[in-house]
Order: sequence, then structure tokens, then C-alpha cells
Amino acid sequence: MLRTHTCGALTIADVNKEVTLSGWVQKTRDKGGLIWIDLRDRYGITQLLMEEGRSNPSAIETARHLGREFVISVKGVVIERESKNPRMSTGDVEIDVTEIKILNRSKTPPFTIEDKTDGGEELRMKFRYLDLRRNPLKENLVLRHRLSLETRKYLDTQHFIEVETPYLIKSTPEGARDFVVPSRMNEGQFYALPQSPQTFKQLLMVAGYDRYYQLVKCFRDEDLRADRQPEFTQIDCEMAFVEQEDILNTFEGLVRHLFKEVKNVEIEKMPRMTYAEAMRLYGSDKPDLRFDMRFTELNELAQNNGFSVFDEAELVVGFAATGCAQYTRKQLDALTDLVKTPQVGAKGLVYVKYNEDGSFKSSVDKFFTEKDLRTWADKMKAQPSDLLLILSGEAEKTRKQLNVLRLHMGDLLQLKDPFNYKPLWVVDFPLLEWDEDSRRFHAMHHPFTSPKTEDINLLETNPGAVRANAYDFVINGVEIGGGSIRIHDRELQKLMFRHLGFSDEQAQDQFGFLMNAFEYGAPPHGGIAFGFDRLAALFGGQDSIRDFIAFPKNNAGRDMMIDSPSIIANEQLAELGLIVKKA
Repeated sequence: MLRTHTCGALTIADVNKEVTLSGWVQKTRDKGGLIWIDLRDRYGITQLLMEEGRSNPSAIETARHLGREFVISVKGVVIERESKNPRMSTGDVEIDVTEIKILNRSKTPPFTIEDKTDGGEELRMKFRYLDLRRNPLKENLVLRHRLSLETRKYLDTQHFIEVETPYLIKSTPEGARDFVVPSRMNEGQFYALPQSPQTFKQLLMVAGYDRYYQLVKCFRDEDLRADRQPEFTQIDCEMAFVEQEDILNTFEGLVRHLFKEVKNVEIEKMPRMTYAEAMRLYGSDKPDLRFDMRFTELNELAQNNGFSVFDEAELVVGFAATGCAQYTRKQLDALTDLVKTPQVGAKGLVYVKYNEDGSFKSSVDKFFTEKDLRTWADKMKAQPSDLLLILSGEAEKTRKQLNVLRLHMGDLLQLKDPFNYKPLWVVDFPLLEWDEDSRRFHAMHHPFTSPKTEDINLLETNPGAVRANAYDFVINGVEIGGGSIRIHDRELQKLMFRHLGFSDEQAQDQFGFLMNAFEYGAPPHGGIAFGFDRLAALFGGQDSIRDFIAFPKNNAGRDMMIDSPSIIANEQLAELGLIVKKA
């Protein structure tokens, strides 16, 4: 072994021990008569000491030629430091060096490898192997490892077994775009990389493996953002002979276990909220409950008063921002500009200041009396010094616009403590959602989700009103997981495909293997998948998942380090049948 200890292990109890350490040179400080070197590995940093006239001259000479990130091995004796550093685990000791061996030299790194680096994001992604040496990324990956380990521990206690499913599967028309893989042996045909192991885990239930899980890599060819990558990891689970409540209770247990074991945080409440309630109160199916600002509908109080913006609207709705009545005109104009951006799409914003003295000042004083404004404030449960913010228009769009404003106010008022965890289940999603472009219904989750038994008859008359046995798990406004009770009856599955615009022939061609399996004793079953990368980022108190993945892609879907995707040779394309071979 090239080391007897790691660089984070030595303490005052090790004084007078002869040790060998190996690692990377973090920095050197040559004061003439004294030389110090900070030696780093993934466990920590240990300070090395050499003194002119006392230490080995050869070691001193070698030390004076070391650069940052040189890989070295040192031998020496542990001694007590004169100037201790309580911020380091090894801060009570240092190594009195007797020998240094250079194991490998290093070019000058393109950025400083320290907690606060001077490297830009693109540069650090190009040299990801260097960025991964920094403590913040190391701690993120260690956190990810612990989450993985504790997930497996918990699911094992619940009698789940991990089963690997294929990565080369069949492309399907539902959901996001597939990544496709040409088949050399079946010219003109393609595999797809799985967006999830959905059909395979259902087939495992048919096969009798009643509790399955997998920490599985999935792939979606979709536009990227902070919480999306083209390849990502799921905690994918399925259970047989269960109802919705069984699944929710089981995975509440998983979430509590992870928070307790990884963060030492006790999660008490995991409330349930219907999709309809979430949209009505927050304008989002993943509401952030770290702060209030619930929506209040004002149609009855605000309409038929001569203000056409309200009178012609399907919905007038707002919320009270606590303590914001002192906002200046400039601040209010900034909020108005926000909701009028093309991304949000509102035509304007109405505000009402509920001043500390109990008086009111609004942007609609021409149309409404102070008595009118007071009734709004009372309905919103506002207090003096609060600011009432109100939008109007088409109901669904207006709620979503107001949600953007609510989240923005949460940021402005610093109400989004990343370590204040507010989880909830959102249940009773619509089974189908209408798509204007294709002029047909699409599955809100996926085509295997079971409708509520009492709503099945509505499939023929009012498909948009059918509720699904579907549920999402949300923490702090982020969808962490989602799942559903599945269809396990062939005829119901055929009916579902029909309402999604599939002919019987198309359904059989795409999913015949699954419907055929349903004829051989498929049990009632359901499951859930948690976004493992999002879960890691949440535990780490960050919005972006990128730094919780060892080798991520950038926003263009490129790996800057290995420069992929890339062009491949014509010979390879011809072998795959993607271009015509030259004569």
C-alpha cells in the first residue's frame, strides 16, 4: 500500500507514529527555513512540515519543485501542531516529513481546486475530473451514495427485490421523445432507450414478483433545465395486491427513513391534497408549502362594478403578501412587468395596499370604494401592512400566472429555506388532458394508469372529468416522485388506448405483449418512481441536479469533457444501414 492512513484520519492520538500518506498537493508555502505542504485526498487534508537544517535535504529539494495537484507519497512522523486549525479534522497534528516521492506530475490546473473556485461552469464541466476533486462536489456524491445505500436498506426490510430491466427496448409514441439506437443485425429497425421501466415492472407483477425495485437509469430526449438531464436515475418501484393507500404509506416510510438516516430530520406530517384543491389554492400541482399566500377567488366581490377587466374575466383571484404594503411604485411596477412577460402572459396586475393605519390604496381606486377593498381583504384574511395582488382572466391560465407571482414573492421575502422540508401527496389527478396541437386527449401520466372506478362511465361522455388513481409526491414545490394504480384488465386497457386515439391494431402492435400478459392472471398492482437526482439535490439544499451527478450534460445536452454527441464515420453508418454503401 502507498499509504498507511488517509489525509483525513490522523488525530492527536496518533502523535509519534510513523506514517505514509499519499494524495494531491493542495498548496505549498515556502518561508525559507520552513516549508509547509497541504496534502489532500477525498478524506481530507493533512499538513506536512519540513525544516531547513533538520529535515532530509532530498525531501526539501523535492518539495521546492512540487506544483499544485502533483501526486505524491510522503513518509514521516506525526507531531503536534504549534498553531492548530479547529476547522480541519486533522488540525491538531502535522507530519514531520522524512521522505517525499513524486508519483505523478501535474500541469497547472485551469482553475483553482478549492471550495470556492475561479472556474466558470463550462470550463469546470470540460475538466470535470478536476472539478470532482473539490469538496462541494465530493460531498454531493457522498450524499448521493448514502441515499442509495439507505434506499436499498429500507426497501429490503419491506421485502422488495431489485431486478434489472432492459436498456434496449421498443419505442412508443406516448410520453417524451425517445433516444433511439439502430440495430446492425436488424437493418432499418431501432431500439429505444427506456424513459422508464414501466411495462417491464408491470410484467414482473404478472410474473408474481410482488415487490420490485430498481435504481435505474432512464433517458428522455427533451429540453433541459436545472432539474432535468437527458439521462437520469429513478428509484423505481412496483407492488402487487395493493391499493393506493398501501403505496402511499409504504413510501412515506421510505421518505421518513431517508430523512432520519441521512439528514437526522424527523418528518411528521405528509398531508394529502387533491389535484383540484392544489390548483384552486396554489395554481400548481406541486405547491410549495413552506409559505402560505393561498389564493382567494374574488368573483362575487369584484365583478359587476364597472371594471371591465374583472367583469369580463372567467376568474378574479389573488393572494395577500404579508408585510408588503410599503412596496414602492418601482417595486410594484417590477411585479407587473414580471406577470406581463411572454413566459407568464398576464395582461396586468391589480394591487391593493392594506396600510398599517387600516386605510387602503389600490391601482383600481377609480372603480372600487374603500369598503369594497376591505371586503376583499377580509376574504383574503389579510392584515394591516399586507399587499393584495390580484389577476384576472381565463381560469386555468390565471391560476398558473398567479402561481408564478406567488413563487416570486416567496423568493423576494426569503421564505424558501432549502432545509425547511414541507412534503405532501397530490392525489386524484385527471386521467386525461386535452392537447390543442394534436386535437386529442393524452394520458396525463401514462396510458397504463387506472381510472377511478366510479369515473369509468365518464370516459364515453366526459373524458376530461375522469380522475385517475394517480399520485405525486412533492417537497418544497418540487415533484420528487409520482405513480399510480395500474390497469390490470385487458378490456379496460383496450378502452384506455381507444380514448387515447389508438386503433385496436395500433394498440396491439405497440403494447400487445402487455395486454396478452393480462390474460394470464394479472394481479391488481401499482407503483411509484422517485427522481433520485432531484432527491439528492433536495437533500443537498440546491435547485440544480447537475452537481449531484458525476458526469452530467450541459443545457444543450452535451458532455463537454468527452465532447459528445459526436459525428461517427460513414463506414459505421453504412454498417448500421443508415446510409447507402458506396459501390
